[in-house]
Amino acid sequence: MLIKPRYEPIELKLLRFLNMRMNLSPKEAGYLLNLEKGLEGESVFDKWLEGLSNSWLIMNDLLLEANNSTFQIDSIVISPDTIYLFEIKNYEGDFYIKDDKWFTISGKEIKNPLLQLKRAESLFRRLLQDLRFSFSIEGYVVFVNPNFFVYQAPLNLPFIFPNQIQRFIKNINLRSPKQTTKTTRFVEILSSVLLKENPYNNLPQYTYEQLQKGITCSRCYAFVTRINRDNLLCKKCRKTEKIESAVLQSIEEYQLLFPDKMITTNSIYEWCSIFESKKTIRRILRKHFLLMKHGQSAYFESPQDKGDI
Repeated sequence: MLIKPRYEPIELKLLRFLNMRMNLSPKEAGYLLNLEKGLEGESVFDKWLEGLSNSWLIMNDLLLEANNSTFQIDSIVISPDTIYLFEIKNYEGDFYIKDDKWFTISGKEIKNPLLQLKRAESLFRRLLQDLRFSFSIEGYVVFVNPNFFVYQAPLNLPFIFPNQIQRFIKNINLRSPKQTTKTTRFVEILSSVLLKENPYNNLPQYTYEQLQKGITCSRCYAFVTRINRDNLLCKKCRKTEKIESAVLQSIEEYQLLFPDKMITTNSIYEWCSIFESKKTIRRILRKHFLLMKHGQSAYFESPQDKGDI
């Protein structure tokens, strides 16, 4: 049973937006690519976990704190006696291990995924102690990309390679645990101590003035153009989209990039930049947002912000 689904990281969304509206440095562009590949790999593993029976409890994307250290776990699978902890890697290409260090085939050293797993395991055990729960922990690094190979890997490492994932899922599925009040209580408490993502920590510096204005495609994030009264077209991927949904997406983007700025007809009109008149913007805002008045000025708020939904 899926208890905590995996959502697209807000940090990834923001970097996609910024990538179209400004020039990212090579380092920033590389970080964006790593986030994209990471999410892609995690989504592949999520598909495999769908093969588990509903008697297993699954939680994804856990941001936690223990011993004054923050750590992240890609996925856990919970039974009354054992918690399986997974570090998911979407590595592609050939790698080798030498003296416990990992290298690409060209000789570039990368982070040792086993050390990442061991750190997460250690901190998770400490957290279990703090929460006063006792479970056996089995941690694994899962390599999901079929185009991955590592040379000189010792046989005793807790690795699951692409051609072993199906067998692993099948084997643990044979156990089909019966969940207890202990696991139910554990999930409730663990959910209550999850940390919220701070998507702005690793973002490049940016200002409103330096970002290119316009509406971006919901599929490929390129800028779109208006083709008629009701529709927009992305010239890059040829996707068409209704104006209203595209404007709402642009408002969401504006809110994420500039959480301290007010939503006004003028600000969204300028942000979208492809309309001759403000009438369309005003109509969409009045339909989907609450009009707020403060003295002589007016702005809009999402109904969710007021607790109406």
